Amino acid sequence: MYLRIQILFFTLIVNCCFSQQKDSIQVKQLSERPFQEYQIDVNTIRTYNKPKLFEAITRLPKDFMDTNKDFVAKDHAWYLGGSLASTALLVPFDQKITDETRNFADKLGMSPNNVYGKLGPLNNIPKNLGAGFYLVGNGTTVILLSAGFVTYGLLKNDYRAQATASGMIESLALSGVFVQALKRSIGRESPFIARQNGNPGGDWNPFPSFAAYAKNTPLYDAVPSGHLATIMSAFTIITTNYPEYKWIKPVGYTLIGGLCIQMVQSEVHWVSDYPIALLIGYFSGKTIARNRFAEKKIAGAEEMKKKVTYNITGNRIYGMNTLGLSVTF
Repeated sequence: MYLRIQILFFTLIVNCCFSQQKDSIQVKQLSERPFQEYQIDVNTIRTYNKPKLFEAITRLPKDFMDTNKDFVAKDHAWYLGGSLASTALLVPFDQKITDETRNFADKLGMSPNNVYGKLGPLNNIPKNLGAGFYLVGNGTTVILLSAGFVTYGLLKNDYRAQATASGMIESLALSGVFVQALKRSIGRESPFIARQNGNPGGDWNPFPSFAAYAKNTPLYDAVPSGHLATIMSAFTIITTNYPEYKWIKPVGYTLIGGLCIQMVQSEVHWVSDYPIALLIGYFSGKTIARNRFAEKKIAGAEEMKKKVTYNITGNRIYGMNTLGLSVTF
């Protein structure tokens, strides 16, 4: 049942994003690379070049550098500062939050175990609600979404859909680089292993050796959450490329919220593992998406909107005082 719900959501995202073709202008050719234009709103037109086959790989170095610049840009200081401050404030309360979340989940009948079954070659079919939420942050989810976008993009020759698919595949690698670098530097215990070892709040062992990390990964890989960074990056790419579809954000954030709760109550992550993961996902996703389109404002669109005026008018008809509304444009 949970798998069906998840697949239905993926189908809705892909189908609804493509259900409106009037915003796409015919393919145009400039020099050696064709492009398509999309009217995002009354003021904005975006141009997407035809994606190249290995763009998800060739764009990685530039997107990596641009993401690093975004992290420390002056106008983004509050993002980075807020993320670090939130982490520091949450760490002392991690164990209590985990315990309370686990108790609350018990009352709701949610299992702390993420149980999966097999279906043909697949072995990650959710068998309970928690497992369904946990799968949201799995790389499989991003690949399924990307497959939907690229299939439509190729069938309909839609460059925006193709760019979205390429970007999501790239996001797996780009967000993974940041996540793995931090996990191996910070070295914090995951909640379930911390409980087994009698370390409330988790032990911290920065810069473990590659051999130690590979042999006992849960001792070192709590912060930041790779699942959250992965889905946040892919989700940001979708919302950045399709800003006119307002329903995507509330639906997506609800599922991401379910993932966050599940990872705490199943003792996979501490809540303080999340702020940095969200930061990585958001900035890597924004960088990947924005580097695949050019945006321009439609000349005169704002002025045309301002020319519409409304006036209250009064009159007397058949001995009665009346009020009216006149619209001038």
